[in-house]
Parts: sequence; C-alpha cells; structure tokens
Amino acid sequence: MEATCREHEDTTVVTVTGEVDLYTSPRMREAILRSLSRRRPNVVVDLAGVTYMDSSGIATLVEALHETRNRKGRLVLAGLGDRVREVFELARLHSVFELAASVEEALAPKPEGA
Repeated sequence: MEATCREHEDTTVVTVTGEVDLYTSPRMREAILRSLSRRRPNVVVDLAGVTYMDSSGIATLVEALHETRNRKGRLVLAGLGDRVREVFELARLHSVFELAASVEEALAPKPEGA
C-alpha cells in the first residue's frame, strides 16, 4: 500500500493504492493526519487504486472523518471500486461518508444550499 499527498487550494488529496489492511492502514492514517496538520481543512481520499480494504481501513477512515469534522473541514472519499464500495455498503457507511465518483468530482465546488 502506498499513500501520497498533493495540495489543491484548501484541500489535500491523499491518493491510496494497493491493499489496505491491518498492517498497511497505519500508513494511510499517517498520510491523512499529516494532511490535516498542514492547516488545510478539507481532505479527499482517492481510493480508485485500492484493491482491497478490511475493517482496519474502514476504522482509519472513520477516525479521519471525525478529525476532519472536528477541524470544521470536509472529508470526501473518491473513486471507490466495486469491491471497496461493497464493504462500505455492507457496513452501511456509504450514507455516513461523502462519496464522489472521482477526485475531480470531489474537488468541484458544491452548489449553494447543498
């Protein structure tokens, strides 16, 4: 698993690739928390390259959601593949997280009142 960060205006995009499991989720956690420490309130986690995610990966993203909200920011999960999306749906978390089809969609300004 690899996690890289890039900045886009007031948002950090964390791109995650590979398998996210008990052994690799701490690296994803570190990348997300590091992005929050950069004083950018919003985070997009690009999961398009994630081939597998277990409950530890989900727990890491739940923690990131709480941290982002505590900082008055926004966390968006982008590019979930079918296997990863299924995990979120089984855990009923697809309605808790803001999901976007792509990073571009996640970075697009939200319409007024949305």
